[in-house]
Amino acid sequence: MKNDQILSQITEFCRQSDMAETTFGRRVVNDGKLVHRLREGKRITIDTLDRIQAYIAASTGALPPPRGLDVPPEKRDPRGNFRFFENRQKYLLFVHTCSEKRVIAERVALELSSLHPRPPALRVFDAGVGDGTVLARVMRSMHGRFPHMPFYIAGKELSLEDVRLTLDKVPDRLFEHPATVVVLTNMHYAEAPWLTPASPTAAAGMLWHEVALRGASSGEFETQIAELGPFLEQNWRANISPKSGMPIYERPVALVVYREDHRFLLDSIIPRAGRTEANFDLVIASQPYRAKSSVNFRAKRIIAPLARSLRAGGRLIGIHSHGHDPGLEIIQSVWPGENPFAVSRHELLRAVKYELGSAGRDLNFNAYADNRSIFRYDMEALPNEVTGSIGTSTAFAAWNAAVYVAQIEDDRLTEMTENSRTLDATREVLRKHNGLWFYDESYVISRRRD
Repeated sequence: MKNDQILSQITEFCRQSDMAETTFGRRVVNDGKLVHRLREGKRITIDTLDRIQAYIAASTGALPPPRGLDVPPEKRDPRGNFRFFENRQKYLLFVHTCSEKRVIAERVALELSSLHPRPPALRVFDAGVGDGTVLARVMRSMHGRFPHMPFYIAGKELSLEDVRLTLDKVPDRLFEHPATVVVLTNMHYAEAPWLTPASPTAAAGMLWHEVALRGASSGEFETQIAELGPFLEQNWRANISPKSGMPIYERPVALVVYREDHRFLLDSIIPRAGRTEANFDLVIASQPYRAKSSVNFRAKRIIAPLARSLRAGGRLIGIHSHGHDPGLEIIQSVWPGENPFAVSRHELLRAVKYELGSAGRDLNFNAYADNRSIFRYDMEALPNEVTGSIGTSTAFAAWNAAVYVAQIEDDRLTEMTENSRTLDATREVLRKHNGLWFYDESYVISRRRD
């Protein structure tokens, strides 16, 4: 809630109660200058806001407003709605021509030095595994720093194709670090860390599938994981919600994978139905929401539930596109004024803090300075490919990267398909900057240690 909204409530209450604003401040928080500071734009804590609203409610005989952010339904037309996992061609071209996955994994790996794991395992949750590239790279870094510590790795992913790509990377990780439990689920953000559906109906139909891999080589593991194909096709399905137009799981699934020869060591780590926990040391939230989603939606539906899943000393690193880069310049040359990156990390963290309320008292919200938060990744091309006469393939790869990062919907792209201005504008930006790059920004939410 913003200052002008709080002030409006206080002013109206004081007018109806014939009470001076200084008196109101003294009675609520023992501070006669409370209202004056609000008018100067000063911030107040969540506790102070709760006390203000509780005092007004008690004095007027009304119920205090419920805690939490108001999130209007984001009704979207499935035909025009941009969804990462349904833009396979754009996605695959983007990840093979740009360095974002590698750079994000390097940024996440910096958080490992701040972790303080507790027995029986180092627990990591990836809130949107994608094709598993970032998670696999982070697991390599984890093995380098904690070579003898058991790992519990959980990830959320709705896309069947991305689950397959992620599982392709699991054999090598289990070969290098045998004491690892990998869990993949298709559940919502508020459910996945706990592997517990919110709906009793969904919980009753939840499917647990445990795979103990035999053998001791990555080739043997790969063969057994490949045999999961029919199971995934039959159960890892998504529907479109009639209320929101967004994809939702048809049936909640938890897939648990580990090495048979390490079952005894991992027994207390392997999750089982009715016996699960969150308590993560590290939560990775890399691009977990649409660029155009509201700040309240991001805070209430995604980041706040993930922050609740942290154990003492745990850290959540969030990453999303920042804009202000040559990629956005391409977009704005075609669609003037377009800016899908309107929500900053500062605004998001304020909303998350408000949503959590008293549950966030032992959390630190770190937006950091720009030189630490913002990082760059590039479209990888040879120097002579982005200067002089730029070929169609290079221009198309740059255009694809720009529209993918900006999450331009297919129906808008269709209008520009036969317009040569798109590639001409792309070439102009490539020549101007001698290349193409993008900016992401990061933030960290950490729970204080006991």
